[in-house]
Amino acid sequence: MRRMGKLTAFAAVAVLAVAGCGSDDSSSDGGSDSGSESSNALDCTAAEGDGPAVGVAYDVGGQGDKSFNDAAAAGVAQAVDELGATCTEAEAQDGEPESAREDRLRQLADAGNSPILAVGFLYSEAVNAVAPDYPEINFAVVDGFDPDDEPNDNVAYLGFAEEQGSFLVGAAAALKTEADHIGFVGGVNTDLIKKFEAGYVAGATEVNPDITVDVTYIEESNTTGFNDPAGGQAAATGMYDQGADIIYHASGGSGAGVFEAAVQAGEGMWAIGVDSDQYQTASPDEQEHILTSMLKRVDVAAFDAIEAVSNDEPLVSYQVYDLAADGVGYSTSGGYVDDISGDLDDYAQQIVDGEIEVPTAP
Repeated sequence: MRRMGKLTAFAAVAVLAVAGCGSDDSSSDGGSDSGSESSNALDCTAAEGDGPAVGVAYDVGGQGDKSFNDAAAAGVAQAVDELGATCTEAEAQDGEPESAREDRLRQLADAGNSPILAVGFLYSEAVNAVAPDYPEINFAVVDGFDPDDEPNDNVAYLGFAEEQGSFLVGAAAALKTEADHIGFVGGVNTDLIKKFEAGYVAGATEVNPDITVDVTYIEESNTTGFNDPAGGQAAATGMYDQGADIIYHASGGSGAGVFEAAVQAGEGMWAIGVDSDQYQTASPDEQEHILTSMLKRVDVAAFDAIEAVSNDEPLVSYQVYDLAADGVGYSTSGGYVDDISGDLDDYAQQIVDGEIEVPTAP
C-alpha cells in the first residue's frame, strides 16, 4: 500500500449533515454527530425571506429518501437560513413520461422561481428543452448534461467525481473486511452509477488486488431501481449469503433494503451508505451495521448554485465537484473507520495530487 502523511484537511470532507434547517456543521475531527436521527432538512412552508425564490424539482422518492434528494434539500435549507431564500418543491413519480418533468419545470418557472434546481440526471433533457424558453431564469441540474453537447447559457450542470469518493469507501471496505469478499449494489445500470462501481472496485483492489467484489444492479434500465427497498434487500441478501461481509450501495431509496439485509445478516455484516451520511438517518439497529457512507456533497453544489444567483453571478455550464473541491468524501459516524482514517486520507491526497487516477467506468 502506498502511504503518505495523514491529511487532516480531508477531515472536513468527512461529514454531510442532513439535519435541521440550514445545518451543515461538522466536528473538528471530521466525524458527524452520531446516535441521533436527523430532523426534516427543509420546510418550504416556513421560508419567508427576501432572498432567491428557489424551485426544487426532486427526483423519484423526493425529500425524505435519506439519500440524494435529502442532500439537495439540505443545501436549499442552508440557503433559506443564510440567504433568506424561499422555496417551492415538486417531486417526480415512478414511471412518469418525459413530458411530466418538463411540465413540472415550466410550472416552477411560471411561478417566478430562479434558480430552479433539478435533482438528478433524469431531468437533463427536460431542462435542456425548457431552459431556452425562460432565458431570464437560471437552472441547475444535479448530475446534468446536455445530450447535444451544446450547454444552455442559463443552465449550470452540477457534476461530481463519484468515482473518487467511491474509491475511498472501497479502500475502507478492503481494509475492514474479514472475508476478503465485498459487494456493490447499484440501483440502475447507467453510466453514472457505473462511476460508483468503478471507483469502489478500484479502491478495494488498490488495497488488496486479490479481493472478491460482487456487483449487481437492481434494474438494468427502469428507474424504479432507485426506489425499490425490497429489490435492494434481495440483492444484498444474496451477496451476504454468498460470503460477502461488506456491501456498498448506490441505489437511492433502495438502500433502505440493503441496510435491512445487513441487519438480518447479523453481527459482522456491514453496509456502506451513499450521497449523505446515512448513519445519521438510520435506526439504531441499522447504525450498528453502517460502516461509513460515500458523501456526495449535493448540498454544497445546491447551495453554491443558489448563492451564485443571489450574488447576480449565476453558475453556468459544467461545474465539477471532486475531492479537491470538497465535493465528495466519506463519513466517520459511528467510529467504525477511525482506525483506518489515516490510510483513507492518504489515498485522498494521492488522488488530489494525481498520483492515483481513479477510473470512471468498470
